[in-house]
Amino acid sequence: MTTHPLLTELTLRVRTEAHSREQSACPCGATTLADRPDATVVRHADTVAKAHAPGTAPADLTPRLATADHLPGILLPPLRRTPVDLHGRLVTFWPYGEPVDPENPDAAPWEAAATLLARLHRTPAPSGLPPMRGPVKAALAVARLLATTSQRHAVPVLRAWRTLPAWARAETPMSDTTTLCHGDLHLGQLVRHPAPDGTWHLIDVDDLGVGEHAWDLARPAAWYACGLLSPDDWSRFLGAYRAAGGPAVPADGDPWPALDVAARALTVQTAARAITKAAEADRALDEVEQAVVDACDRMGSAPPQLAGGFAK
Repeated sequence: MTTHPLLTELTLRVRTEAHSREQSACPCGATTLADRPDATVVRHADTVAKAHAPGTAPADLTPRLATADHLPGILLPPLRRTPVDLHGRLVTFWPYGEPVDPENPDAAPWEAAATLLARLHRTPAPSGLPPMRGPVKAALAVARLLATTSQRHAVPVLRAWRTLPAWARAETPMSDTTTLCHGDLHLGQLVRHPAPDGTWHLIDVDDLGVGEHAWDLARPAAWYACGLLSPDDWSRFLGAYRAAGGPAVPADGDPWPALDVAARALTVQTAARAITKAAEADRALDEVEQAVVDACDRMGSAPPQLAGGFAK
């Protein structure tokens, strides 16, 4: 990976932030946790600095940070409530949390994730919080797909995309303007804090906002519908969400009428990203990626209100 000015200075900033907290022991070595166009994340000891996506507005990020600060039992609270500017990027500072182990899928904290979501969804949203960004990110993934590859390769994805209602394509506002949502739930958004054995917290406030809470259940629902999440894991997740009083689905019975549109949208987003990455790398889709594209092909045969669940 090529070192660039943002990464170099972010490394220095996180070191300064870590040392300012008077740690008793510091290994004095920084670790780059992520370095993507939309986020650069560096860790130094128990402090993490994140450079957010270019164009992130302070007016949007600041209330999201304040919300995380007010919900420390659900969201990981920031070390500072105000972002700083670094090379034209907004930077925030966080305590380090132990992430989910990707090499141990049997230990995936589905119950913890669902319980945290239910608690988040039941929490009154603070005033001034922007809309949840889930549909916007799905629309961006489709736009990038069209800019990267020929429409011929994208036909199943685009056909499924066009069956979705306008709000799920970010063409009209979401009707729910009061429910607090995470906006991008997956297992990479959970950490134990304090590390390594603390309680689970949700991280990443970039997409936090008000909107349709079904979106937060949509990725595991989509994986289940595509055959990528086992019925047992899906049952664990859904059961824990219901047990915690989560309002996005009925307390019993078939949850799919409440989840179908959002699950379809997340399937399209995932497929669009998969095709884009494969095209950029000049490679064929792998088995998992092809399964998601195939699901889009099935979805395109009927709109959500008629299909009753696209691949359960």
